[in-house]
Amino acid sequence: MIWIPITLAATALQVARNAFQRGLLTQAGPWGATLVRFLFGLPFAIVFLGVAWLVGGPVKPRLDASFALACVAGGAAQIVATAAMLVSMRRSSFALGTVFQQSSIPLAAIMGLAFGEHLPPPRWLGLALVTVGLVALGWPRKLAGQKVGSAALLGLVAGAGFALSSNAFRQAALIVAPGAPVFGALATLVVVQALQAASLAAWLGVTNRGALVTVMARWRESLPAGFFGAAASGLWFTAFALSPAGPVRAVGVAEMPIAALAGRRLFAERMAPWQIAVLAQIAVGVCLAAVG
Repeated sequence: MIWIPITLAATALQVARNAFQRGLLTQAGPWGATLVRFLFGLPFAIVFLGVAWLVGGPVKPRLDASFALACVAGGAAQIVATAAMLVSMRRSSFALGTVFQQSSIPLAAIMGLAFGEHLPPPRWLGLALVTVGLVALGWPRKLAGQKVGSAALLGLVAGAGFALSSNAFRQAALIVAPGAPVFGALATLVVVQALQAASLAAWLGVTNRGALVTVMARWRESLPAGFFGAAASGLWFTAFALSPAGPVRAVGVAEMPIAALAGRRLFAERMAPWQIAVLAQIAVGVCLAAVG
């Protein structure tokens, strides 16, 4: 059960990463802010893998076509999901943008069925409660003069992308190092972030060179986002290597109250009482999904 505290630590680091990325959103755009996570996180991911090698001892990785396919599929899905999440945050709020992408919780469990990972009935009940809560939060209404329907849709896209990437990364970590989950998770992280950084930087170099220049010029602000992103992803990947993606994503709901607090302190955002009540319902559902 060590994957539970690992996941909780990942959620806290992820909120910090999202906050730094959101700060870069206006100047660099959603794709530039997304690149920050991968490009500036890659050096830290390599360091983490080196530490795992030194502490855990040498591991002979299994690098084959199935590992490559899992890394490519998961990496592409995560790029789209991250950009959708950041735009969702901009169109609603930091806390609600975080909530919308939590649709990855039920979706990760559903996609996990394709890999033979079945959940008991209490967990499915918990996922139903989570889904109802997310629908309630995402139903189009005015918030600070803006419609949040489009933000909810983008959050759903982000959730689907994170669900797909979660399952893909779990499979990749199990393939590359079946007997060494931590090394397998970090090796997957390095390969995925290298692919993501190279592909997204190349794409921006062709389509939006200004965003690429902005990201590089603001490297001092980008480094913290890279560090927190690599640290959070390393812990997420490790948790996925130790447990099916659905329960891991469910425990990750701890991100929501942390995000609400961060949104209030950093961006002066407020949540209505009904939103807090729905968050409580989602929390109950997630508890059932995690331990039911």
